[in-house]
Amino acid sequence: MRKIGAVSACAVLALFASSMFMANANEPTAEVDVSKLSCAVNPKQKAKAANAADYKGGKVYTCCGGCLAKFKGDSAKYATFANHQLVASKQFKQVKCPISGGKVNASKSTKVGGVSVGFCCGNCLAKVEKAGDLKAQATLVFADKAFKKGFVTTAKKK
Repeated sequence: MRKIGAVSACAVLALFASSMFMANANEPTAEVDVSKLSCAVNPKQKAKAANAADYKGGKVYTCCGGCLAKFKGDSAKYATFANHQLVASKQFKQVKCPISGGKVNASKSTKVGGVSVGFCCGNCLAKVEKAGDLKAQATLVFADKAFKKGFVTTAKKK
């Protein structure tokens, strides 16, 4: 009888701990530090908090009102760097390989525009590393199709 009680108590504690973890898994991260972000339209410029647009349940920032208007006018055109910014600002997190959609291997990672990105295998990693410049690498990792495969929001579910 004691054994059953101890096992039951452990099961209840495990259930409680996992429910607490899952409750915190969707908690929003700390406030976005815009000073560390590049403009979603012109990545060579620094983003400013005053130039924000709602995007995919988060906020995307641009450097000026002109870029903000461009983003709002055609967000699909700027999706790659907007998605990059969502990850850089911790509004989204990586859960799978953005190339294959497979499980991430912690030893297969690289930085793309300052954001650490993990891959399932050396082939996916090599594909991104061989892509060359930031735009080509970001397109492989953060374009909408890849973004949907590998990243999820960190915002609290309602």
